[in-house]
Amino acid sequence: MTVNLEVADGVGTIRLDRPPMNALDIATQDRLRELAEEATRRDDVRAVVIWGGEKVFAAGADIKEMQVMDHAAMVVRSKALQDAFTAVARIPKPVVAAITGYALGGGCELALCADFRIAADNAKLGQPEILLGLIPGAGGTQRLARLVGPSKAKDLIFTGRQVKADEALTLGLVDRVVPAAEVYEQAHAWAARLAAGPALALRAAKESVDAGLETDIDTGLTIERNWFAGLFATEDRETGMRSFVEEGPGKAKFR
Repeated sequence: MTVNLEVADGVGTIRLDRPPMNALDIATQDRLRELAEEATRRDDVRAVVIWGGEKVFAAGADIKEMQVMDHAAMVVRSKALQDAFTAVARIPKPVVAAITGYALGGGCELALCADFRIAADNAKLGQPEILLGLIPGAGGTQRLARLVGPSKAKDLIFTGRQVKADEALTLGLVDRVVPAAEVYEQAHAWAARLAAGPALALRAAKESVDAGLETDIDTGLTIERNWFAGLFATEDRETGMRSFVEEGPGKAKFR
């Protein structure tokens, strides 16, 4: 398999495994969607790490495969391509990308689907599709602009240039830069910490932020209000408030 899902201690690791560069061919895209949907369904997966291995995250689409596709073929395939990445973005649990080496094109777009991005100090990110006479097609024009703002996104998309980890951090494209040997360990620790948290509240927080960004503030506040009130019907809310009153903050043990 070109993508695998391994689960331990509440953390599901979606591992890209298509050496040497984890090129995202059609089979890999489809498998990614399947595993994102599986991670969504599984109760034993409470947080997710997306990981390409020690050397490379993902160097983009399989260009040789794309080269033989004509307009009609891509009209059909482009929806499935976007659906695969959207399945990752819509996992209703905390998701962190552990980025080593190259995260280019589709690889960068995959990282954009995560809630948090930890990059190796040797990482390079970018959207080089313009150099092929194309634009990003797996969400890059949309998610990148929402993350770093339209001007910075246009700079990266228009030029197709690659940015090193330190510039990616300055741009807001990644959230933390660490030594390459520590990327997965730190990503897993971030996910494991949240995996021990209140699952429904985390889902509510993620969906409130993500849905709110797609609409006006009044609608966003309504989404937040409905989730906020709804959480008062959960066992986690009872556990959290009881623990706070009896033991102080930050000591609740959620099931």
